[in-house]
Formats: sequence, structure tokens, C-alpha cells
Amino acid sequence: MSRGLAAHGLPILPGGQQQTTLGVVGGGQLGRMFVHAAQGLGYRTAVLDPDAQSPAGLVSHVHLKADYLDAAALATLAQQCAAITTEFENVPAAALRTLAGTRVVAPAAEAVAIAQDRVAEKTHFMRCAAQSGVRCAPYAVIESPQQVVDADAHLFPGILKTARMGYDGKGQVRVADRASLALAWAQLGSVCCVLEQQLDLQAEYSVILARGADGQMVHFPVQRNTHQGGILALTEVHESNMAPALAQQAVAAAQAIAKSVDYVGVLCVEFFLVKDAAGQMALVANEMAPRPHNSGHYTLDACDVSQFDLQVRALAGLPLVQPRQHSPAVMLNLLGDLWFASSSAEPVTPPWDQVLAIPGAHLHLYGKQRASRGRKMGHLTFTAASLAQAQASARQACAVLGLAGF
Repeated sequence: MSRGLAAHGLPILPGGQQQTTLGVVGGGQLGRMFVHAAQGLGYRTAVLDPDAQSPAGLVSHVHLKADYLDAAALATLAQQCAAITTEFENVPAAALRTLAGTRVVAPAAEAVAIAQDRVAEKTHFMRCAAQSGVRCAPYAVIESPQQVVDADAHLFPGILKTARMGYDGKGQVRVADRASLALAWAQLGSVCCVLEQQLDLQAEYSVILARGADGQMVHFPVQRNTHQGGILALTEVHESNMAPALAQQAVAAAQAIAKSVDYVGVLCVEFFLVKDAAGQMALVANEMAPRPHNSGHYTLDACDVSQFDLQVRALAGLPLVQPRQHSPAVMLNLLGDLWFASSSAEPVTPPWDQVLAIPGAHLHLYGKQRASRGRKMGHLTFTAASLAQAQASARQACAVLGLAGF
């Protein structure tokens, strides 16, 4: 064991007469898949989430049904767990700081706090740009009427985004000029926002990596993503996803972003591929997520080590191995809209039997008790010997489910 790992109280080994417990703050589908991965290695698990029906809480050994800032619940979680992670970036950083007083916590509160605030996030990206060569979109902070008036004309047309609590397209308004900027800012409650220049977007990508307490990093292949209504709809992962030089640059940028905050855990960095003024393709850093990511769910079926396996390993200080993708993969996000595809006002279970008859289909439902439009209910990954076969199977599933083609 390295002296660096020993200083962190790592590694935390699974199994033994008394099962070691790993904890997760947040009980959604990402927490559920972390719990499954941890249990697969022989760990006990504990979940802190206020929802009695949370997907992760329903499958964990322990479910603490309390607010994330509940002092008694945090104390119980720390008492029961050897190490604790987070399931989503909007867990209060203060809760993670409290837990870190007595337990291994990864990622650290400081890294999560950056992802919780677009201003801090963009500042961080720009700080890393000197090393990675990948900047974020031109932007301005909008938090006063004067800043609305002073907004640079080069930022129009643009997108106004709330600095905090925005995800899956929420808290965003397109603006054409200063007049529409003023209206949009008022519409968003006159809270702190970021005005981003609208770019000539060619494609969207993401890089998922894992970094250990000893600084070791491994990563998955670059993933190509398609969004509909601000929500991920499709992820494709194969060798022809992106030009090799750009793929290397995306991975290097994600690694620089992780290293600069001494990140520990699984991190996803989203990128835009844009056409610059000279007509050349360039990468732009969009967002970071201090956790496993929707675009990485395909790793459960197409790789020898999933993003959730790496989350467990990074948290416990176990060896991080470079993942190998053994099959081309196409992943479809399954939203609650599918349950309302018929004319019935009540949700109707989609024809999963027909979907599972398609070669290479891997269905993952998250155990959520209620379907609603726009809610992530599961995902469907197709693997095959060739990309063409995986795409054909995915298109067949789209036809069965009534999803938009690609």
C-alpha cells in the first residue's frame, strides 16, 4: 500500500467477517447502480435520501430517510460507513464537509461545489485551459440590471443559464439581444446567471474518467451524445466517434480538470464540438458532473468494468484498471413519456417483451414507483459485433417504442 493511500485510510477492502459499509448521499438511479456495484464486491451499503421510495434506498442494506443536512442522519451515516460518496451534484457541499470530518469522502466537497455553480465551473475551466487548450464558451456573469445593460454584443445570440440548480435543460432561456436578455433574466427570477454565446454546434461529446487518491487516472472512450429538449436521448460509443486527435484532446482536458482540484472519484466532462471562425473544428468545455453520468450507462453492458465499478474502486482505494470496451454500443434513454404513448390518461407499461426480443438488448429500469413525462425511468443499451448491427437493433427498438429515430 502506498503512503499516499495510507494517509487517506485506504484501501478499504471488501468482504471479511464483518462487512464494510460504503455510503452514498442521494438515492436516485445513480445511487442505485452504485449500490449494486458495491454489493457485488461484498460491501454493505447505506443510503441517505429523504424519499422513502428512492431507487437506491429500496435496494440498500440501510436507508436513512432524512434531509441531506439532517445532523443526526449525517452522524449515523458517518458512524456506519467507512467511506461515503455522492450520487448527484446538488447534494449540499456542507453535508459532504461534515462527513469528511470523520470519514473518507470522495469526491470532496470543494469539487462538488464547483459543479454546483456555473460561474465557479467556468472559472475552473478557463484556469485549466492553459494546460488543456480547451476553453469554455465566451460568457458573462449576469447578476445585476447593470450587467444586463453592459452585456457584450458579441454574446448575442446567446443562452442565459441560472448559475445554480440547472440540469437537463432546466433554468435556460435563449436570448437574441439585450431586450430579450432583460426579459429572460426576470423570467428566471433575477438570480445569478451566466450568459453564454451561442456557438455553431456540430456535435456533443462526453468523457468519463476515474481518479484515485494516489492520482492514478483511467478513462472510458469518448462518448457521442444526442439531446432532445435538453435531456440526453442517445449515446453512441465506437471507434469512429471522433477524430483521434480531438479525442485525445478531450481526454487530456478532462484529466486536467480533475487533476487541478485533486479530484477523487468518477468525473464526467461534457464537450461541444464547434466550428470556429476559420471553419475549423474545435472543442469547448460545457459542464462537469462529479459523479457517474447518464452517458456512461452503456459501460454496464459494453465494458469489462463499468463506471459504477470504478466509483466503488476510487472511493475504497482499490486498483483502478483501464476499462476495455468489448462491443460497440448504442444507448437509449427511457423517459416517462413512454408510459403515456397510448391515448390512455393512466400510465401503461411499454412492450418490454418486444424490446427484449431484439438481439443485443440490455434493459435497465430504475425501480421508480411513478412514471411522469420527462422523468428518467431507465435506459436501453444495444451491443453487437459491429456498430451497424447495434444501430439497427436500436432503430428497431425505437420503432417498437415510438421513439424518434436517429
